[in-house]
Amino acid sequence: MAMSGGKQSPAPPSSSFISLRGSLLTLAIFSLISFTCFSFKSIHFQNPTPTPQVSAKIVEERVVEEEHKDVLSDVYHSPEVFRLNYAAMEKNFKVYIYPDGDPKTFYQTPRKLTGKYASEGYFFQNIRESQFRTEDPDQADLFFIPISCHKMRGKGTTYENMTIIVRNYVEGLISKYPYWNRTLGADHFFVTCHDVGVRATEGLPLLVKNSIRVVCSPSYDVGFIPHKDVALPQILQPFALPAGGNDVENRTVLGFWAGHRNSKIRVILAQVWENDTELYVLNNRINRATGNLVYQKRFYITKYCICPGGSQVNSARITDSIHYGCIPVILSNYYDLPFNDILDWRKFSVVLKESDVYQLKQILKDIPDEEFLALHKNLIQIQKHFQWNSPPIKYDAFHMVMYDLWLRHHVIKY
Repeated sequence: MAMSGGKQSPAPPSSSFISLRGSLLTLAIFSLISFTCFSFKSIHFQNPTPTPQVSAKIVEERVVEEEHKDVLSDVYHSPEVFRLNYAAMEKNFKVYIYPDGDPKTFYQTPRKLTGKYASEGYFFQNIRESQFRTEDPDQADLFFIPISCHKMRGKGTTYENMTIIVRNYVEGLISKYPYWNRTLGADHFFVTCHDVGVRATEGLPLLVKNSIRVVCSPSYDVGFIPHKDVALPQILQPFALPAGGNDVENRTVLGFWAGHRNSKIRVILAQVWENDTELYVLNNRINRATGNLVYQKRFYITKYCICPGGSQVNSARITDSIHYGCIPVILSNYYDLPFNDILDWRKFSVVLKESDVYQLKQILKDIPDEEFLALHKNLIQIQKHFQWNSPPIKYDAFHMVMYDLWLRHHVIKY
């Protein structure tokens, strides 16, 4: 066959070659898309490198949380419930302080922050320094009646006049403001450490029966109602010497007590054990002429410090013992111990009936060494709860009292 002249045209590519090139192109595009998607996915899900500040904060919060879990592991009835409720209290709890009353007389401000009734003064001051105070009564969970029977006593007011002053003040608040009548006073509270405060308020039954009483003498046999009222720890501040603790090797004396014989149990204690060689029991206070701070130094060398009730069920000796690292031996009937619904007192103290006084030495000697060490270790953990500060700090006595009030607020609410 004759062929035309000139250069021949190249043969068209075969269909198999086209198919292969298309497949490779498709694969390349798919790979590119997949890589791009994977890269974006990685960028989206990987945590960016945190700034040092954020990282440090996270670490600090975790450390604090772990520390709290350790601290709240043994001496609390419900450690996790306490931790969560405490956080909620700090965030939400609000108290309104009635503004009425002249601070130069019996109202608003504390008499002083020293002595065995210092707890009342510290509370009056701390509530104003804290985040719990609100100026808006409509935001308040509880209402504080800021009348101080301790200030009345300091001004020489008689019991009869105290009763009249308290009654007139509270009745004036009831008639002036609408808040008491909403709950008949169930969301109101007052604070008194001296026993004169208990006596002065008894002249107004609706105050005693309806409101929350925060008192240092919480005795079941004189009208104290545990689920309604709050036991205020009697703390004699400032302490004369630093806190004790982690010093069990120095504690060679089995038991110690010295004080006035102003109650039946103290008289019996002195009569039975005054001449004992293992229990150091005196029938009176230690004479200061014997040396400087001899009484306080005794706490440092004693395992168990005996705390019998005095004119009231309470005693500042309990918190002295806690501060100086000496296991308190509670020897008082009908005593609702401070923070009893939060702390398990049997984990850091010895709680006895008054009738146990006759077997006291044997009871203490029968406590195994390992149990004493556990009690002492737990005691050191809870020292912070029995210390007042100004301004208040987390977990101190003020915050523990506020937590007790927070619990009672929820009882009222629900």
